[in-house]
Amino acid sequence: MNEEREEFIIPTVGNIKKLLEPIYSRLDKIDTALGKKQTPPGQTKYYRNQDLKKIFGLSSNTIIKYRETGILPYTKVGDIFFYDVKTIEAILIQNKVEI
Repeated sequence: MNEEREEFIIPTVGNIKKLLEPIYSRLDKIDTALGKKQTPPGQTKYYRNQDLKKIFGLSSNTIIKYRETGILPYTKVGDIFFYDVKTIEAILIQNKVEI
């Protein structure tokens, strides 16, 4: 009964940081590149329904209710609804609650 034992090495925090450094570096480069890709002047940026759900946690029913009651201005092209980013930001600022 000659069992071979494999040695189990527990990595140190320092070793883990060294492994993660290149990943952080790449993520910083990606973040910087994305930050530079801003909307050109004169071009409007829009959210779609899935963006509102993902960013703000709204349900489909809430989005529909907000559209129907006029809370959420929109543009409709075919079956797709578009929401102007600047308008959404203005609505958020208008409804900001100071405590």
